[in-house]
Amino acid sequence: MKDTDKHLVALLRENARASVTELAATMKVSRATVQKRMEALENEGVITGYTVKVKPGVEQNKIRAWMNVAVEGTKAKTVLQQLRGDPAVYTLHTTNGKWDLLVELRSDSLENFDRILGRVRRIEGIQNTETSILLSTHKA
Repeated sequence: MKDTDKHLVALLRENARASVTELAATMKVSRATVQKRMEALENEGVITGYTVKVKPGVEQNKIRAWMNVAVEGTKAKTVLQQLRGDPAVYTLHTTNGKWDLLVELRSDSLENFDRILGRVRRIEGIQNTETSILLSTHKA
């Protein structure tokens, strides 16, 4: 990525709702430049979407957990596809070491969380899991 693209992506990470005019003024480039670069980054797959960041603690009764997943042999692609389609899966990460995947799960209740765990553990290709419920978050 060019420096302009890196700057644009950084600004969008801070505020994905910033207008093209605001972005152009901050970057000291024309609106047309910002629009062209955004379109190019979207077409190249660098920008895959825009999202909203919610203040921690605002969402009531949200249970968050990290699930480490060991995958059988060469079934990682199939497992990833299944996990991507699950509404309880918030983020997916591939890792090295004992676990192949790190999955962030979210639920509105412990009862529902129990059902989610069962559903995920039944995905063909998952060999083993270990789950930890997130209790609190502290700024580093």
